[in-house]
Amino acid sequence: MKLVDPAINALECARGLLLDPWGLNESHLSGALGEIFTHQADYADLYFQYTRSEGWSLDEGIVKSGSFSIEQGVGVRAVSGEKTAFAYSDSLSPDALLSSARVVRSIARQGGSGKSGILVPSSSLRPTLYTGTDPIASLPAPEKVALLGRLDTLARAADSRVVQVMASLGAEYDVVLVAGSDGRLAADVRPLVHLSLSVIVEHNGRRERGSAAGGGRVDLSYFSDDMLRSYVDKAVRSAMTNLDAKPAPAGQMTVVLGPGWPGIMLHEAVGHGLEGDFNRRGSSLFAGRIGQRVASKGVTVIDDGTLENRRGSLNMDDEGNATQRTVLIEDGILKGYLQDTHNARLMGAAVTGNGRRESYASLPMPRMTNTFMLGGDKDPQEIIASVKKGLYAVDFGGGQVDITSGKFVFSTSEAWVIENGKLMYPVKGATLIGSGPDAMNQISMIGNDMQLDSGVGTCGKEGQSVPVGVGIPTVRMENLTVGGTA
Repeated sequence: MKLVDPAINALECARGLLLDPWGLNESHLSGALGEIFTHQADYADLYFQYTRSEGWSLDEGIVKSGSFSIEQGVGVRAVSGEKTAFAYSDSLSPDALLSSARVVRSIARQGGSGKSGILVPSSSLRPTLYTGTDPIASLPAPEKVALLGRLDTLARAADSRVVQVMASLGAEYDVVLVAGSDGRLAADVRPLVHLSLSVIVEHNGRRERGSAAGGGRVDLSYFSDDMLRSYVDKAVRSAMTNLDAKPAPAGQMTVVLGPGWPGIMLHEAVGHGLEGDFNRRGSSLFAGRIGQRVASKGVTVIDDGTLENRRGSLNMDDEGNATQRTVLIEDGILKGYLQDTHNARLMGAAVTGNGRRESYASLPMPRMTNTFMLGGDKDPQEIIASVKKGLYAVDFGGGQVDITSGKFVFSTSEAWVIENGKLMYPVKGATLIGSGPDAMNQISMIGNDMQLDSGVGTCGKEGQSVPVGVGIPTVRMENLTVGGTA
C-alpha cells in the first residue's frame, strides 16, 4: 500500500481551489515575495484562504432559515523589526497579488538586500489530526433539516413543560495555503461542524432556559441520535434545575468548579495573560515571571493544538508552523508563553505554533488552541464533601477579563449552594469575581476527572474570533468573591 503524505494532499487541494482557477502557481508566489524583498524586510508571508460555510436554524418546530456563503482571498504581510505592514484582497489574480505585495513593501527599509527563499512544500511529520472531507457535503440538505426536526421532537418529548425549542446546525470547509519568505509552502484543509440547542420550560408561570451544544473538526455524521439525546438531556435538565433555583448568595466563599466547560474561566483569566504579545509589551501580570510560582502546587496548565478532531486543534497554525503541546504552568511554576513567529523573534523565544487569525483579512497573533488544566488525585465527591459552605459552579454563560490587571467576572448558568458537604439547592444569578493569578494560587484541591468541553468555544481578541477548546477537572478554590442576587 502506498502511503501518501497528508500535507501533500492538503497542498494539492489548496492549489486546486486557490491557485489554479486564477492562473497562479508557485512562481507567482515567489515573485510576490521577491517584490517585497526589493526592500529589506525581516520576514514576509502570503496567506490564501477559501472558506465555504452553511447554516440552518430551527424555531417553533420549523426550520426557518438556511444560509450558504463562500469567501476567498489573500493576506500579504511584511515584518521589519517591530513594524508590520499588511494588505489583503478578495481577488486572487496575479495582478492583485502583486499590487498587495507592493503596498506592504513600504514598511521595509529602503536600499536593503533582503532575499526570499525558494518555496519548498512542507512535509508532515505526524498523521493528520482530522480528515479533509467537506462536512457540508457529508449530509444532503433534506437530512440536515430532518436532523434538526429530530432534535425538536426529542426535546419536546423529554418533558411536557418544554414550551419552546431553538436549534442551529452549522458546517464549514476551510482551506488555507501559506507561503513564507523563509521558503515554507504549507496548506491545511479544515472541517468544522457545530450544533446548538436551547429549550425553554414553563411551570406555574415561571420560565427558564437550558442549553447544550457541541461539535468539532469532523463531519455531520458526528451528530448521531445518541449524541442528539445527550444534548437534549443536558439542556432539559439544566432548564428544569433553574426552575427550582433560588437567588444566589453573595460574599467571599469557597467555590468548586465543575469539570469541562468551566475551564473557560482558566482560558480567560489565565490563558490570555500567557499569550506572547501581551508579555512582550509588558501588559500581562505574567510578564517576566518565567520560573516563578504563579499557581498552587499541583496546577499544570497545557495548551495543546494536536488533539484529534477537537474544535481548537490545527494541523498547522495560520503561519504554517506545526501546532504542538505547550506546557504553560507546571506544578504551579510558569514555564513559558504562547508564541507566533513575530513575537517569538522579538522575544528570542521558540515558536509554539500559536499564530492564528480569523481570516485572510486579519493579521496573525498569538492565540490559544485547546487550553486545559491537568487532573489531580482527588475524587470529585470528596472535593464537594470537604466544603462546609460554598458554591458549586456547574456551567458558565460568559465572562471577561482585563489582561493588565488580571481581574475577571464570570456569570454562571447553573450553580448550587454547598452546605456541610452536600449540594443543597440551585441558585440563579451567581457571578464569580476575582483576579486570575490570585485565583490560581487559591486552588486547594484538584479532581481526577479532567474533561474537555463538548466543542463550543469561540475566543475573541482584538476583534478577531477563532474556535478554541477548554478543559478543567473539578477544582476547589478558596476565597473567591461571589456576586449574588439574594
